[in-house]
Amino acid sequence: MSGVIRNKVQRKFKMRGYSLKVEALSEVLSFLNHFPSDAFDDALELLLDELHHLSLKSAILDRESVHKVVTLLLEADAAVEENPSSIASPASALRVIDAFLVPKFRYDPVKKFFHEHTGRLPIHGDASAKATLYKDRFLLLFQRLSRDPRFSTLAFDASTSEYGSCEISPIQSLVGRVGRRWIMGVISQLEDGHFYLEDLTAAVEVNLSSAISFRIIGNYMLCIHNLQYKITTGFFVENTIVLAEGEMQLDGVFQVRTCGFPPLEDREKSMAFFSGLDFFGGGILTKEETLRLAELEKKAVNDMFVILSDIWLDSEETMENLETILNGYQNVEVVPSLFVFMGNFCSQPFNLSFKSISSLRVQFGKLGQMIASHQRLKEHSRFLFIPGPDDVGPSTALPRCPLPKYLTEELQKYVPNAIFASNPCRIKFYTQDIVLFRQDMLYRMRRSCLIPPSTEETSDPFEHLVATIIHQSHLCPLPLTVQPIIWNYDHGLHLYPIPHTIVLGDKSEQKAFRYTGVTCFNPGSFSNDGTFVAYRPCNQEVELSAL
Repeated sequence: MSGVIRNKVQRKFKMRGYSLKVEALSEVLSFLNHFPSDAFDDALELLLDELHHLSLKSAILDRESVHKVVTLLLEADAAVEENPSSIASPASALRVIDAFLVPKFRYDPVKKFFHEHTGRLPIHGDASAKATLYKDRFLLLFQRLSRDPRFSTLAFDASTSEYGSCEISPIQSLVGRVGRRWIMGVISQLEDGHFYLEDLTAAVEVNLSSAISFRIIGNYMLCIHNLQYKITTGFFVENTIVLAEGEMQLDGVFQVRTCGFPPLEDREKSMAFFSGLDFFGGGILTKEETLRLAELEKKAVNDMFVILSDIWLDSEETMENLETILNGYQNVEVVPSLFVFMGNFCSQPFNLSFKSISSLRVQFGKLGQMIASHQRLKEHSRFLFIPGPDDVGPSTALPRCPLPKYLTEELQKYVPNAIFASNPCRIKFYTQDIVLFRQDMLYRMRRSCLIPPSTEETSDPFEHLVATIIHQSHLCPLPLTVQPIIWNYDHGLHLYPIPHTIVLGDKSEQKAFRYTGVTCFNPGSFSNDGTFVAYRPCNQEVELSAL
């Protein structure tokens, strides 16, 4: 096989963090010889995906580890040739990305570019890691805002631009200045009962008593100085980053007149500015690969994800309902390509008084038996498990690691292709970016809200939640005292560039909402009300379902 193919194979493995020994490289090239040249890329991606799901002891691959996966894939390929209608789409179309494996990028405001962090990231960060968390969140939104013409710095000494005078002033520059100014900062409570806005230069106490929100329509920002305009959606909570217009008072307090979230940027625009950077963690695709995958994605009309949240394994009623679901999909013409089971997996929260870990292990084994009894689903569907906020784990901090192996090894005996991912996690489906997150965010956001959300645009709390996390480019913009986050892995919760789909598993009512081109939905609580979602990624169609 040519040196070009050899180099391509080595490059692809290196992009996934692997190094190949000489014997392992020969095994990979031998595997590719079983396919036509135009299918090399698909075969290679499939091999890499399957290697990713193995518990490898080293990133340096030898012949034995590669041969094991190659043998399984060739056996599966032979089975497909005997029965071509048995599988709907190649497994290489779908890749699950753990939050702890998402690349970390930091923005340099001087060079105006993101650079990737290549060093080790310890779970227990030092004090500087906490400060870096807030700095990275702020700079992520600031660089996005800096490209918005409504807030761009004026090139000449003019009082207004075509969009109005909305230049952002550093908070430090407010001292001794009069007149209205726009500032951008994180809402924080540095003293009890006193709220501040902080940026990278300083902090200023703010008075929100007479603040009105603004909204942005098309190319015009409506800077509100009276009550005649509509009010934006979203929850204003401590830790969110906001834009505020107002002026300094004699007592050193910034009187806020108008405020709102930083405006969004189209996904395509973000991708164009920073092409070649893998923010999502799904690998970098060439233009030709992207076009080819986009065509395959359009043809994948039979692919469907079935997503359920709150599957209480200790509830007989829940298990009976789940078997009804599996029976139904076992008998359809084309089985779902993926089942997503989100926690909680027990009706009782895991805490110091929890004494049923061994019984929960047995219940996972029973779930594995139930899945294995549905032969078509076991063979042709994949099963993804995501822990819930009250499930077994080392802590409640986000991101949460996958379910412990002690609990799941019985299930894996019956369902070898089961995937146990972090919370949150990501799915790359052809060219589509999908984020899955299981947390009861709606209740917490409403409790932490500083200003009652407006009902002028919408009275639906779920729509307010979706608007907040998308504008903040973060899955959980709550105070760290409300929801702890592992400081060094906060980037695993970032939403930049904006993904195509966000799944917000929540115990609240089942909902679906499309906001600024992003499909967002909550599958509901399966154990409480029997609700779940069937999602078709090819056209982002959401089917709200229930027993």
